[in-house]
Amino acid sequence: MPVLAQTPATDPIDFASLLCSRLCHDLLSPVGALNNGIELLADETDPHMREQCMGLLGDSARTTAGKLKFFRLAFGAAGGFGEGIPVHEVRAAVEGLFPPGGRLEIQWLIDGDSLPKPAAKLLLNLVMLAGEALPRGGTLAIGAEVGAAAIEIVVRGEGQRITFDPAIRSALAGAGDLTTRTSVAYLIRSIADQTGGQIMISAPEEAFLMFGASLPIRI
Repeated sequence: MPVLAQTPATDPIDFASLLCSRLCHDLLSPVGALNNGIELLADETDPHMREQCMGLLGDSARTTAGKLKFFRLAFGAAGGFGEGIPVHEVRAAVEGLFPPGGRLEIQWLIDGDSLPKPAAKLLLNLVMLAGEALPRGGTLAIGAEVGAAAIEIVVRGEGQRITFDPAIRSALAGAGDLTTRTSVAYLIRSIADQTGGQIMISAPEEAFLMFGASLPIRI
């Protein structure tokens, strides 16, 4: 996989605004479904229909909670101020965004009990990009290994259809405009740059989408 170049600096306020817009967009659908379900429940008197409304409300609540769990760890200060994030928390965040039994099968290949916070955040954001590129479902293989000198991360997505926006590919390479859609790629690129790491991506013509990252361990 080719190594991607360093990203140019941008205004941190602009970046924070775009990332917040991205989060609001991602939460709008499940939160809107909750609101619509509550309104329907208030007007519905048929017991069977009320039961269906409650089921839809439960699904929307679980989706919202799962996304919030993921976003807190991937973008926020969740995990405290320690140097590492437990692997089970990383896995719980991934399963919050892509629940077991859903459209994606997750293959978990991470050794060890924890990952340094930058590595965990970078991995989660790569998982998000890979999962979003598989609209019809498929398999996500998530791997990480802490070596003597570096942390190696691999995220590979395979499915019937892969739709990976060229603008996101460019943003990972440090090129193109910073937009709401490319904000996650910019965050990935920034984490790699700040830690002295490298980001790699499979070629567009490949039948799969694979990201690689190598972050040096600083002693």
